[in-house]
Amino acid sequence: MPGRFSGNEHMELTLPQRLQRFVNGSFRRTVLLQKRVRQLVRGDAPLFDAELEHIDSPVEIALIEVERGLIELKEEIEEEKPTLA
Repeated sequence: MPGRFSGNEHMELTLPQRLQRFVNGSFRRTVLLQKRVRQLVRGDAPLFDAELEHIDSPVEIALIEVERGLIELKEEIEEEKPTLA
């Protein structure tokens, strides 16, 4: 998956640098990452022990989840809306 990092590489980069590499100009990835951040802000639990790792930023938590392969960002499929004939 593009944007994945080895454990050591992401420690050497700042959060904005890691985000830039992951997003890589993709609007879709930006929107989907934002969706996970919103879930975390609204109370969803991180998929790893963020407290143990001293990470409290929802943005960083979401990015780490992606980097570690804990979540896969997928587009939602919109249902077709009925139309009047």
